Amino acid sequence: MTLLDHTHNPAARSWLASANLTGADFPIQNLPFGVIRRRGSNEAFRGAVAIGDQVLDLAALAKLGVITGAAGDALQQAAKDALNDFMAAGPDAWRTLRHALFDVLKEGGTAEQAVRSSLIAQADVEHRLPSRIGDYTDFYTSIHHARNVGRVIRPDDPLTPNFQWLPIAYHGRASSVVISGTDYHRPHGQAMPPGAKAPVYNACTRLDFELEMGFFVGPGNAMGRPVPLAQAEQHIFGMCLLNDWSARDHQFWEMNPLGPFLGKNFCTSISPWIVTMDALVPFRVAFERPADEPQPLAYLDEPGNRAAGGVDVQLSVGLESEQHRTKGLAAAEISRTSFRHQYWTIAQMLAQHTVGGCNLQPGDLCGTGTISGPTAGEAGAIVELSQGGTKPITLAGTGEQRTFLLDGDAVILRGWCEREGAARIGFGECRGMVLPAV
Repeated sequence: MTLLDHTHNPAARSWLASANLTGADFPIQNLPFGVIRRRGSNEAFRGAVAIGDQVLDLAALAKLGVITGAAGDALQQAAKDALNDFMAAGPDAWRTLRHALFDVLKEGGTAEQAVRSSLIAQADVEHRLPSRIGDYTDFYTSIHHARNVGRVIRPDDPLTPNFQWLPIAYHGRASSVVISGTDYHRPHGQAMPPGAKAPVYNACTRLDFELEMGFFVGPGNAMGRPVPLAQAEQHIFGMCLLNDWSARDHQFWEMNPLGPFLGKNFCTSISPWIVTMDALVPFRVAFERPADEPQPLAYLDEPGNRAAGGVDVQLSVGLESEQHRTKGLAAAEISRTSFRHQYWTIAQMLAQHTVGGCNLQPGDLCGTGTISGPTAGEAGAIVELSQGGTKPITLAGTGEQRTFLLDGDAVILRGWCEREGAARIGFGECRGMVLPAV
């Protein structure tokens, strides 16, 4: 792949020993961006990069003067209390800073002693959202999820006729996007009980998670100027994990005839670190559509997207009940799949978003939609795993059963990329817990 460079060398090592450990999420080949401050302090939030079990404080690093020129300018932007300006700077600035950070963190780097003074243990920091999210759009791009959920709502016709022709999406609620570790209360809303003639108002009884990834917009586009598919990834800064919590009883009642509203707008969780598209280069895979299925229209098709539009991110979902915590047990893994199964690529999602003239802005967030694979154990939502609540799943470690989420349940999403000949990189985790309704 032509975009591979020295920062992807799997043999490269950092002078920070924890970055070289087998299975580490944040080796020197990763270098994801986030926004941090010391936990419990009144310090200003500032940009940071994860490396091993530490974070590199970019504001502190900028003061040292060890990175200068164009990379130094990019460092100043990335050191701010939100990454919007750095995202807006574009791929050249992102890559220039990535290379400079790689150089100061690599084994044998001449600035090691100075740079060490800019490190903070990950255990000692707290995060906030990495950008000021002006808008949040959530897509619906897994054909396996669409069919699984469609069978719950429309058993005889589970797949909508437009699904295979365009990346479907709805406009989400940016104000309720929260950083991993933020718990939320079970929402209230209307639902139509089976066989009833009138809806009821109640706390959600069919609370669900959705395993998704998110991607952040880099440079925006002018209103009325669509982004061609071939240029779409120049407008994508990087990816994170995303949990689109869903009140299924409220959602299924309100979605006739329009899209999600209260069933989705109460909370969306994202992981704190954004893995850049450069870091994901070794894990790109072909976008393939079976020959007997509809092929993308011309504006959603181009050679580069077909050759390497997909990303092979391995994903898992853990469910941690109160019993797990009381007994000191690890969360029960209830699903594992890969992002490579999505029916549409992130470039196609962004191109579709702008084709009507919509102007995206730096720092905007897009969700990929629930990620489900072709087998039962790869479902990305509990409504699929429990077949609409009709077949309880059993949690390892405690033997508890679930059809939907209970109060006190925590859901932990994890993601990582690995293949032979490349350094493993991780996304960390995206965690949230259900609190009782208020």
